Amino acid sequence: MMKKCILALSIFICASAAQAQDLSKFNLYKPDEDAEKAIAKTVKDAKAAGKQVFIQIGGNWCIWCLRFNDFVKTDKSIDSIVNQNYIVYHLNYSKENSNSKLLAKYGFPQRFGFPVFLVLDGNGKLLHTQNSSYLESGKTYDADKVKGFFLDWTKKSLDPAEYKEK
Repeated sequence: MMKKCILALSIFICASAAQAQDLSKFNLYKPDEDAEKAIAKTVKDAKAAGKQVFIQIGGNWCIWCLRFNDFVKTDKSIDSIVNQNYIVYHLNYSKENSNSKLLAKYGFPQRFGFPVFLVLDGNGKLLHTQNSSYLESGKTYDADKVKGFFLDWTKKSLDPAEYKEK
């Protein structure tokens, strides 16, 4: 009986370790990048594609940034919504580069913690700042809340023609 308990505990520990996310391999954010130029290009690309801009602000040090990125990429329905409606940019915030000038331009979104999300239109106008904690569930994110967030800020959802009375 003792051997079975030890074996079960060992399996549980190994499974837990396998599911742990490793920040040492997380390299989504680029501290050395000129974020202002990169965002300008992202806005231009979004306008040309008829999409919105989704900016995820955080850093390679941020476990919740890793979790959100993995969550969106592995949920095919959410990934599809993002790919159809947004051009994505990851804005670095770290001790190497806090991008404080850009964050001031966007109303100090870091006040919500990280990650924090911005939605811009194809002209670069800030439409929405999203506190990511409202999308969390336990140690991950809630699929319905994340889908709802992305769908609420698509170009189509903001089109007045969608709301004409019939």
